[in-house]
Amino acid sequence: MKITAQEEYGLRILLHIARHGDKEGASIPMISDAEGLSAAYVAKLTRTLRLAGYINSTPGNKGGYILAKPAEEININQVMKVLGGSLYSNKFCEDYSGSLKLCTNSVDCSVRSLWQMIQLSVDQLLDNISLKELISTEQESNIQIINKINALKMAKL
Repeated sequence: MKITAQEEYGLRILLHIARHGDKEGASIPMISDAEGLSAAYVAKLTRTLRLAGYINSTPGNKGGYILAKPAEEININQVMKVLGGSLYSNKFCEDYSGSLKLCTNSVDCSVRSLWQMIQLSVDQLLDNISLKELISTEQESNIQIINKINALKMAKL
């Protein structure tokens, strides 16, 4: 499994906007320079994030992008799904049926159960992480995420 470029860069752009604050907004050229991405690619990803309701654009010469809602209300799982989709979906078996119309294992598939469990685990983790936890330094984010994982483990007991 891989994280796509769109997911990685889209999340980095969202973080850049969140770190920049609400005063002026982060412009496409500013984000492009800071993240080492083309302005066209930044424009594409900011459009996706704007249409999904995560950011708003501010007009004018000093305009740019700001968060549409507080960072603690932006769920990372939902952001990742907007940027790239789920690792596994029910359509997965149709997409990987080989040269046949139906997968030969469509009735009894132990591999499908593996992908479903991986998706469930990823969803459970990412559903509990907001953009707020990622705005901090790497060390602070690690601590916050580990605390969330430990809280999830304790809740299961």
